[in-house]
Amino acid sequence: MANSSRMTSYQRREQLIRIGRSLFAAKGFEAVSVEEIASHAKVSKPIVYEHFGGKEGLYAVIVDREMQALTATLTAALEDQQMHPRQIVERTALALLTYIEQNSEGFQVLSRDSPSTDPSGSFSSLLGDISLRVEDLLTAAFKRQKLSPKGVPYYAQMLVGMTVFTGQYWADRPKVDKEQLAAYIVDLAWHGLSRLDSKPKLIFEGERAARTRAKEERRNAGGPGASADDGTDAGGPGTDAGAGPGASAGTGAETTSPAAGHVAGDAANTIPESGDMTTVDDATEAADGAAGRTADGAVGRTADGAAGSVADGAADGDDGTGAGENRT
Repeated sequence: MANSSRMTSYQRREQLIRIGRSLFAAKGFEAVSVEEIASHAKVSKPIVYEHFGGKEGLYAVIVDREMQALTATLTAALEDQQMHPRQIVERTALALLTYIEQNSEGFQVLSRDSPSTDPSGSFSSLLGDISLRVEDLLTAAFKRQKLSPKGVPYYAQMLVGMTVFTGQYWADRPKVDKEQLAAYIVDLAWHGLSRLDSKPKLIFEGERAARTRAKEERRNAGGPGASADDGTDAGGPGTDAGAGPGASAGTGAETTSPAAGHVAGDAANTIPESGDMTTVDDATEAADGAAGRTADGAVGRTADGAAGSVADGAADGDDGTGAGENRT
């Protein structure tokens, strides 16, 4: 008790806040008692009740202080919308990690589950406010890039959640310095944001991807000998069922189908590299165009040659002279 006589009311209040913050950070709200707080402060329980009305009052003051400090830190990082978007991401990530580094106990208090007596949700409420600010920034950026704003609220939650949860992990395992960790966060966030597709789709999983695969399988079911007209060929690769040495113009079209099918298959089966959000539907359209161009060009060339050969043969048939002799 002698210790209390040497402190002013303000000093005692600040001492109880420091002790309470440390205990709440280490053990959580539910596990800490008024008796424990008073014991660490070397005062009686009534002193704690006199200043804060109980454990709940002390916890509320601590959370309020930490929320104000963190909100001010993140708001300052996000307020200059004229900065390059990447600089905003870097500054915000570094600001959060700096707060965690300098206020580790306060961050632990905020990031723990809030007690049932706290209706505001504290940390969740704070993250919601920050997400709204990020959402405003993303909306403006999406408009400049002519991207659909439909997913903006979700992207904002992703960015905030990724950064905060990474910060929580780092607070317990600070094996890299804050600038290196900020670089990790920015690397993932920025490269994702800079290559967004206006209408992203799943490529490998989900119902739409399954339908796309089925469509491609049907397209390729005819094999290399598929004809340019209907994708089937009864006579094998490059020949018609009734084709002979005097191949018709139609046979020429079928002869080109393996090349067309090959181009189409390659284009349709090409998977974009990491970060490229080009979809299988886009690849299918490219395959259609490539196949059409290859087939059309080859058909024209082969048909002209075949038609010329047939015409020469027909002209020479009257006098018994073959196409080769006639040309000679």
